[in-house]
Amino acid sequence: MKVSDFNYNLPEELIAQVPLEKRDESRLMVLDREKQTIEHKVFKDIIDYLEPGDCLVRNNTKVIPARIYGRKETGAHVEFLLLNNIEGDIWESIVRPGNKLHVGTKVIFGNGLLEAEILDIMPGGTRKVEFHYKGIFNEILDQIGLMPLPPYIHEELKDNDRYQTVYAKYEGSAAAPTAGLHFTPELLKKIEEKGVKIANVTLHVGIGTFRPVKEDEVEKHEMHSEHYYIKQADCDKINETKKAGKKVISVGTTSCRVLETIADENTGMVRPTEGDTQIFIYPGYKFKCIDGLITNFHLPQSTLLMLVSALAGKDYIMRAYNEAVKEKYRFFSFGDAMFIK
Repeated sequence: MKVSDFNYNLPEELIAQVPLEKRDESRLMVLDREKQTIEHKVFKDIIDYLEPGDCLVRNNTKVIPARIYGRKETGAHVEFLLLNNIEGDIWESIVRPGNKLHVGTKVIFGNGLLEAEILDIMPGGTRKVEFHYKGIFNEILDQIGLMPLPPYIHEELKDNDRYQTVYAKYEGSAAAPTAGLHFTPELLKKIEEKGVKIANVTLHVGIGTFRPVKEDEVEKHEMHSEHYYIKQADCDKINETKKAGKKVISVGTTSCRVLETIADENTGMVRPTEGDTQIFIYPGYKFKCIDGLITNFHLPQSTLLMLVSALAGKDYIMRAYNEAVKEKYRFFSFGDAMFIK
């Protein structure tokens, strides 16, 4: 399977640069896999497609202000993007300029609030970095760090909370689980009042979000590892839904990847687990747990476009994407949504 099979033409003006004023008023494209239809709705209409007894599974990770700018002891400017907390104060980080940051190099951030030392060069060119500071690390990041917006967003974000879901809870992500950005507290309350269960997983979004597929053949691409966990109470909601023959609907590809990593091969049931996943879902994959997916519109030739193609079928997805371009949907992180049912 060729990576180029997952290409489509996207005019640059359709890449959303800022979030809409109201989260739940983004557009919603609804794909019915059985009927192979395409409907055009508004995101808050999602409630009409959820039935009592269904279960929405969302990722409650919280984005940290992971982009920090500092200086080497020589005075040269450097940039770090924190990706993954390995242990204690040791992090995996993307660094720029990479060719200047060797093992043993020391960097100062925020006029000395934070200091870092490069411990090792990791596969793919990222760095293992140890931080030294006084106080609380996340509070220092809040002072000196910036939200790690994707490289295709060129506008400054006026309100950092708009790159968080309203239910973000556990800090650790280098990017937002963007399908969840469309939900408001009011919409979630209405969904629960309808009798739909809401369960949480936590997956800290890492480097895979920033890394393009460099292989020509899909099967040769290797996913980066991301850390996840799910609690007993959330597993119970998902398993009750499966037993009742109702639908498990994943909010976003990150939630989907957790569920498909941990689900039993035969029953689709899940149990409380913590671990790392490198699951790569592309056409040919047999889904074990999820019955539907709420997601945004993804980059051409990306692993996320391959995942939605695995669920809905590549030809159907490419038809939907071409229609989204024609109808001038807004694409990527701050863009519109799709519901695959």
